[in-house]
Amino acid sequence: MTAQILSSELGNLIQESKRKNTELRNAAEKSLDELKALRTTSEAQIAADLSQRPNFVTPFLISCSTKNVKFTGISIVCLQRLVVSRGLPRSRLREVLEAFREATSAGLDVQLKILQALPSLLQNYADDLKGELLAGALNICTILQASKNGIVNNTAAATLQQLVVSVFDKVVAEDKIALEVPTIGEAPIENGTVQLRAAALDAYRVFNDLCLLTESQKPRFLRSAGMPQTFGLELIESVLTNHSEIFLTHPEQANILRTRVMPFIINSLSEKLNFAVTVRIGRILYTLLRRHLSILSSEGEMALGLLTSMLDHDTALWKRSLCMEILRGIFAEAPLIRRIFAMYDAQDDRKSILRDLVAAFVRISTEKPAVIGLGSQSTIPVARDGSSGSDQAMLEASGVAGIITSSVGSNEPSAGISTQWSTMRVPCIDQLDKTDPPAIPESYIYSLTLSCVSGFSEGLAKFILPLTVPERPRKKATRQAEDSNLPQSPRGTLERRTSIKKNPVPVNPLSLKEHPLYVDIEICAGIVDECWPAILATCSTFLNASLDSDYYHGLVRSFQKFTHVAGLLRLSTPRDAFLTTLGKSAVPSNVLSASAAQAPTPATPPTESPSMFANAKGLLSVESLVGHASAAVERQRQPSIDATPISLNTRNLLCLRALLNLGIALGPTLGTAWGIILGTLQEADLVLFSSAKPSRTPVNQKDNNARNGVDDSALLANFGSEIKAVETAASRLLESTVDFPNESFLEVVTAVCSLFGKDDVTIPVQDPTSPKLPSRETRRPSTSHSMSHRRIHSINTAPATQNQEDLFALAKLGELATINIERLMAHEPSMNGWTILSSDLIGAACSTSRPASVRLRAAEILVGLVLEAAGNTLSLPDEIRSDVQLRLLETFRSALSPLESNSRPSSAAVHTVDIDVHKVILEGLRSILEQCGESFITGWDIAFEIIGSVFFKFEDADNRTAKTTTRSAKLIRSSFGSLQLICSDFLSSLPNPCFIILVDTLYHFCTQDDDLNISLTTVTFFWVLSDFISGRTSSFSLSSDLIKGSDEASLIKMASGSDIAISDAALWMLLLLRLTAVTSDDRLELRNSAIQTLLRIFDAYGDQLTPEAWSMCLQSVIFKLLSSMEAQLVITCNPDANVSDKDRLGWYETTVVVLNGITRLLADYLETLALHASFRIAWATLLDHYKSLLQFKILDINTSVFVSLRQILSKGNLPESEKRSFDGSSIDLAWGLWSDSLPIVQPDAAEKRFDNQKYLVAYVSALQEIYRLIQNDLDAEKVHRMLELLREAIQQASAATYTADVDYLTPLQTQVLENLKTIRTDIEGVPGALIAQVAEFVALAFEPKTNNSETQRPTYVALSKASMSLIENLVLAHSTDLDIYTSGALTSAVSALAKPVILKYSFPINTRGLSPWRQATASALAIIRSILPTLTSGEQKEDITREIWMSIVSIANAITKADPSVATTVIDIQSDQEFDIESFRTLRTLITPALGSSTISDKTRRIYTDSLFHTSLIHAPLPSELPSATQELLGTLYKPRKGQTIDPPPSLRSKMSYVCFDELVSLISLHDSSPARVKLAQAAAPYLILRAGLTLRAYIADQPLRGRMPQPLSQRKELLYILKALVDLRCEPDGIPDAPGVDSEGKKHLHRLYPLFAKAVRSAARDQEVLEWLGKALDEVGMEFGV
Repeated sequence: MTAQILSSELGNLIQESKRKNTELRNAAEKSLDELKALRTTSEAQIAADLSQRPNFVTPFLISCSTKNVKFTGISIVCLQRLVVSRGLPRSRLREVLEAFREATSAGLDVQLKILQALPSLLQNYADDLKGELLAGALNICTILQASKNGIVNNTAAATLQQLVVSVFDKVVAEDKIALEVPTIGEAPIENGTVQLRAAALDAYRVFNDLCLLTESQKPRFLRSAGMPQTFGLELIESVLTNHSEIFLTHPEQANILRTRVMPFIINSLSEKLNFAVTVRIGRILYTLLRRHLSILSSEGEMALGLLTSMLDHDTALWKRSLCMEILRGIFAEAPLIRRIFAMYDAQDDRKSILRDLVAAFVRISTEKPAVIGLGSQSTIPVARDGSSGSDQAMLEASGVAGIITSSVGSNEPSAGISTQWSTMRVPCIDQLDKTDPPAIPESYIYSLTLSCVSGFSEGLAKFILPLTVPERPRKKATRQAEDSNLPQSPRGTLERRTSIKKNPVPVNPLSLKEHPLYVDIEICAGIVDECWPAILATCSTFLNASLDSDYYHGLVRSFQKFTHVAGLLRLSTPRDAFLTTLGKSAVPSNVLSASAAQAPTPATPPTESPSMFANAKGLLSVESLVGHASAAVERQRQPSIDATPISLNTRNLLCLRALLNLGIALGPTLGTAWGIILGTLQEADLVLFSSAKPSRTPVNQKDNNARNGVDDSALLANFGSEIKAVETAASRLLESTVDFPNESFLEVVTAVCSLFGKDDVTIPVQDPTSPKLPSRETRRPSTSHSMSHRRIHSINTAPATQNQEDLFALAKLGELATINIERLMAHEPSMNGWTILSSDLIGAACSTSRPASVRLRAAEILVGLVLEAAGNTLSLPDEIRSDVQLRLLETFRSALSPLESNSRPSSAAVHTVDIDVHKVILEGLRSILEQCGESFITGWDIAFEIIGSVFFKFEDADNRTAKTTTRSAKLIRSSFGSLQLICSDFLSSLPNPCFIILVDTLYHFCTQDDDLNISLTTVTFFWVLSDFISGRTSSFSLSSDLIKGSDEASLIKMASGSDIAISDAALWMLLLLRLTAVTSDDRLELRNSAIQTLLRIFDAYGDQLTPEAWSMCLQSVIFKLLSSMEAQLVITCNPDANVSDKDRLGWYETTVVVLNGITRLLADYLETLALHASFRIAWATLLDHYKSLLQFKILDINTSVFVSLRQILSKGNLPESEKRSFDGSSIDLAWGLWSDSLPIVQPDAAEKRFDNQKYLVAYVSALQEIYRLIQNDLDAEKVHRMLELLREAIQQASAATYTADVDYLTPLQTQVLENLKTIRTDIEGVPGALIAQVAEFVALAFEPKTNNSETQRPTYVALSKASMSLIENLVLAHSTDLDIYTSGALTSAVSALAKPVILKYSFPINTRGLSPWRQATASALAIIRSILPTLTSGEQKEDITREIWMSIVSIANAITKADPSVATTVIDIQSDQEFDIESFRTLRTLITPALGSSTISDKTRRIYTDSLFHTSLIHAPLPSELPSATQELLGTLYKPRKGQTIDPPPSLRSKMSYVCFDELVSLISLHDSSPARVKLAQAAAPYLILRAGLTLRAYIADQPLRGRMPQPLSQRKELLYILKALVDLRCEPDGIPDAPGVDSEGKKHLHRLYPLFAKAVRSAARDQEVLEWLGKALDEVGMEFGV
């Protein structure tokens, strides 16, 4: 590429110079020939070859000397290309530079090409360009810089700067090979001269000339006429910045700095130079101070002093700002600050430069209070437009409304420091392009001051903090220690943390004397010690100034870091001063005073302090972390016109959080400073507590609307988040104490205790209208006396304020103890603070002078502390755990002791609080038992003593049977919780003597009348204790002497003995005595429960009682219970007795409980009871009691009596038992009780629904067991009595409560039928009685219902269906027993079965399964089939037989008949018809020809045939067509009727009608001409003739009216069917009388119908088939006539 460019440019040069310059043309041609002669290999090779040909550049040099623009342009391009490619001959460098210089007057492009070539020239020919050649190259740049063209000027300046830097680059390279390079000259230094090498000499000359040129002096090395001063300064800065090390290692350069640069800078700063020069001088000074202060000690002192003096108020603002920007950079470099302090402040003969600098900050911060918005506390800056933004709204929402309002006019300057107007986008020191000073905000200097303070603190912290923690691989530790939890975003949740520090006490860096940085550590300590007053004063001013959020956060962060460093260095004076100031910013004096003044005086001591955190524990307790923010938001959302009370704002909370974080970071080293931190925390809690009170000061609603639309809800939510962050920090502060050494921990405890106002001094208010506000000195703890600090309030009209302070102290004391609970448990109480903590808390809780909230809080903390300690004992060894547990329980007992004192003040207020404190302690005991009761080794007697503390103690033993008196009803449930736990879970842990205490305690809780539920529950614990005793031993000595003769004292003595068997027996008897006393209680529920439990206890010990003991228990306990029940029922049931329904029902329930319990006992232990000789007497006594109870006619009691009777009997005389429990007399007694009568129970008017099903089931069920015992001695009389009572039970039963007995039997009906099935039928008269009774059950459902009864009765449908099957089985089994015929039982059975068949569809009740009439039909057919042989045998009386046949005929008639129109549900007519047809055919087969027997009346047969006639009618005739009751059956046979065109519909059961017609035909048909057949034919013949006549008459009358219309199909079918049957019929000769004048054998029926046949022929002219059959009928008649 280079060869091509050169060849092209040489060609152009030749072309341009042909006629103008022959010399130039010849030289160019030669150079072109040389170029062409080169072999083209690579760029580097071509460049190397050209560099060896000196004449190659001749045409280019000639061109530049001609001053021709074209020639010069071409040549400069070629020369620039050669320079870049290293193709320039070194021997001609001087000529080339001269050519460049001559070409500087050419055009813009040429000048730029020259400037482009110079850096490459200096780089590629560095070894050759030195001395004069270097000066020549630099001179070219200075010449071009003087150009008026801006592009050339700027490019030349940049190139010159690059060349100057390159000169110093050569020095760096030369220094690396210094031993190989000889010296060629010398230069002056501070104490003489120094030999220099070439590059160093050039650099010295160039830099020295630059300084001279900047000072407007003549240069010595460069041939420059001059350069702009600003540019010279920029070159100097560039050299100092890029090669600062050269000035430190080369004394000749350092000498220039001392002799030239620094004096020039100091003089210039003292003069009033323009902005551009001053800025550049400031930049050079800043660079020198940062990098070369070590070689400019005296000069630096003067310069720094000058900077300090320039900060005076009378200096121009822009110059002050420039100085502050320099200082900002200096203070941002911690090593530089340490160097300054070491060089000046630490030296006795030097000025305290650093101290003066920070002192200047104090002057700056206070010079214009109005500009920074200085006030009593920090506020939000106000912009020019009068809008304070969201921060102002935040402060107003936080309780600082109106500090700076929007009344500031737009023409007023901005007040305060804000990033919006207190900063510059480009700092002054960086504005190199400006000649005039820019517009600088008035508050800019203050923002720079804050930046200096921030950098100062940051530098100290970054150096000191890492030295205080041990080396750990975790990188986060350094940063965590470094920042010390600076104000961060609030944590969403509070977590309980444990320390991760291996060494919780921070290392004092001053103790690291072997550390390589120890000198710097001492310097830092000196810096803090010297500068802290000025830093404190500056920060204090700005903490009360108007700063925006960023500046304020930065200020607090700086303040915190400085304090942290002071604390780590153990500099207590600055540390405490800073902590105190930070505390003042967290809780300003005016806010604290206002809060104390506005706190209301409650009329009575509140049980809970309504603080902002909705609890009495005040600020920063763990419980306060939940719900504050949401509550604040909700309050804000509600419209209100109340003014917000003065309170802390988010900035106060920020300072408070910083203070807390300092406490976390410096914890073990704070010593007395703990009082400062905790005192501030307490004051903050007080302010927030007071601010939670509503204020009633009205405000202007318009002002509220002028907040720029800020969402107050969001602001309050943010405020709540800040509160949470403070709470988190406070919790972490206390949690950090877990790793403290004991000495440090005791300091914290002492500080917390000092917050509790034990000895508060009150000063009376002199003037209520202008109260004297508390001074800061009286409110703040001093540095030396913070531990004995007591707050003195001049306002004593607000006890709630003092309460809140005390509550806060208590809360912190509790949290501190909880966090350090392991420490408290691991050492002796006197050493670890347990004794002090517990005694102080007990004293506060039991004090009669303290308010309720304080006392309750103290009790809660004490309980929580004990509970936490108890939980920590679980992992301890037994011997240690025993001591700790005993100590904890004794703490509770000590807390209760003052409350039980007889000398206690008896005022109502004190007593109320005493009860609440007592309750808290009782709840604490329960919590301990829940948590670690199973691990208790000792102290159970103390636990019972605490539980029993709720009862007044009586010394008189007679009071045991009286009502137990409690101290307060509020205490019962709390105390009972512990007793409940012991009885449920910890009985096995109790020592033996404690069981006696337990029994007495149970009795006390049973007999107290404050809480019935507790009494009831306690009764169950008697059972639990009894069960525990029985489980502890397999048997115990329960002798008759023990039961009969021992008094209570002897029992107690025996229960305390060492013999477990005797001890348990005595304890059991004591338990029974106490429980027996409870059974006489007036409260019914308690008495019932005691009775039930007493019986359960007997049951539990039943296996261990002998028959003698059981007999004794029956007489002394069970029968007495029954007698007492009877006596009470006599009183209760007396109409004159004034007994409420509730009490009456309660006694009924009690009786049931007794009966059920006795039943279980006697049933379970019947065999044991029967072994004793007195059992027969006991049984009779028991049944007498039952009989007496039945006389009261009470439903539940009667039920229980018969249930009891059944269950007891079910356990006796079992087949597998060898011993008979009941003898004959005992069984007779039971039968007598049951069979005496069915006890009638009258419905209770109070009950909405009377349901005696359960009672009757119990009654009937008892018969099963009685029958089992008497079945061997059963007779007909007993069976009749059974059946009578069972029927009565069925009839007395009310309807089922929830289901109807349609598809399913009721339990009572099931039991009755089961009993009937079990009755023996091998006894004479029993089958008939059973059949008769079951027949009655069958008919029950179909009897007409009367609506007179108020009690709803069952439907008996399911019973009836079940009875049908049963009666069928009974009759089938006993069909040959004549007694069932003669007794009328069979008649009743058949009649009962006929009822559902007759009703059929008219039965109103629907069933899901088989219909009752179908079931009855099937059963009736089965019964008829089985009885006909016996019935037709003639062995029965005629009247009995006729009755049975009448019932059979009724069934037959009912089978054929049905009226679907009356059905209440959807029915399947065809299916039912088929069933009936099948049933009828079965029945006719059975009864034909038996029905024709002479013993059966003609009426019965006529009823049968009449039913067949009516059922066979397919189309209903007109009423006039049938003969009336007074007419002969065939009297109207030939009487014509009027025709009709309305066709009657056919019968829905037409198939059954044809079957019945066929049956009529069959009855007349000729069979065997037996008398029975003849009688049947005689009965059926008239009905058959009438049936056929009706159809023929209808055809004769209606068909002519139809004309050509055909006869309806159903009528035609009927007519043809009848005609065919008549033609084919051969009748019984004697069945139909002969017609007058006619003698016929088998066709007499046709003779009777002949007139109708003749008339019908005339009407059938158009129906050939009908006409044909009519003809056949006439033919048959004619054949009879012989025609």
